[in-house]
Amino acid sequence: MRQSEDKRRYDDACAAAHGMDLIGDRWAMPVIRELLLGPRRFTDLKASLRGISANVLTQRLAGLEEAGILIRRKLPPPASVQVYELTPWGYEAAPIFQAIGRWAVRSPRHDPTRPFSPVSLMLSLRTMFSPEAAGDYSARVQLWLDGEPFFWIRDGGDIRIGRGEIEAPDFSFAGSPTDIAGAVYGGAPLETAGAKGDLAKAARFLTFFPMPPKAPAAA
Repeated sequence: MRQSEDKRRYDDACAAAHGMDLIGDRWAMPVIRELLLGPRRFTDLKASLRGISANVLTQRLAGLEEAGILIRRKLPPPASVQVYELTPWGYEAAPIFQAIGRWAVRSPRHDPTRPFSPVSLMLSLRTMFSPEAAGDYSARVQLWLDGEPFFWIRDGGDIRIGRGEIEAPDFSFAGSPTDIAGAVYGGAPLETAGAKGDLAKAARFLTFFPMPPKAPAAA
């Protein structure tokens, strides 16, 4: 087994190549992505990652744990369930996802109509946000994605995203991640995002996520 694993790894001292040894297996990066907003149960991860089998998910979690990227722990009573959580070093991978996202969204083959997981959408709302377009805009936004609460907050220029309900949101969105993405990135009407609250402020929010031009297609 060890010899088989070694054959799949790069015989290269480059740190970037070593990084691909750590997270280059299929499904490894989506697993990390789903943990960037906090710990999740196995069943939560399985539900969010469309198409992954329980066996492959088990393998990826074990490999990422062995690499020191995540840990398993048991929540205290009354939950008393096992969750997977990124280590402090694992959380340092967040900028990697932002950089890849900004680069890959320009691919002519990128299809934004494909399904979003709630976490994937929330991360995109941080990655694709344009500070230049927003200026001094600030807002407390509550999002209900497939019934699960998330938040987006900008105050003083910094953006915070996460899970949970917040007090006194300026406005809220509710629907599937695809519905919300259609309003943010596809120009769909505000109503499709289930907007409530300060609708004028919500409409402005939708203008702060411009899609960059596509890279030229191969001749």
